[in-house]
Amino acid sequence: MNRVRHIAIASRDPDAAVEFFTQAMGWKVVRRRLATDGKRSTSATLTDGYINITLIQPRKDQIGLGLDYQGLHHIGVVVDDVDAWAPKLEALGAPQISTPADVLPDGHFEIKFRGPDNVVFDISDAAWPGSVPLQEGELAESR
Repeated sequence: MNRVRHIAIASRDPDAAVEFFTQAMGWKVVRRRLATDGKRSTSATLTDGYINITLIQPRKDQIGLGLDYQGLHHIGVVVDDVDAWAPKLEALGAPQISTPADVLPDGHFEIKFRGPDNVVFDISDAAWPGSVPLQEGELAESR
């Protein structure tokens, strides 16, 4: 079974959201990024000790809902082999909406797809910062 290790939430004010979730839920801040280069989103990465929760203020509309959209942006799933999974997902009707070329040199490697009900998700072969790493053999063969 593949594992969800990342949830991204679009926020107009990531700092206020961080303040809320750290106080309300006790989540810890992993890192913060202020977008100054025009290439990345302003973001704050939190963890509950198991999963990565990233609050983003997007720089471009990757999910087709506009830059003012707030709420669930996408989820991230760790898979065993991104190159093998990408064609499988597209064959099942999930178009790829980002490519490896979209990943910034110091960014987390992930490729985004659009699934049923307009749900955007990405796949990666590495756990996101703040999420629990995969254990040897944790991903069952499901191709």
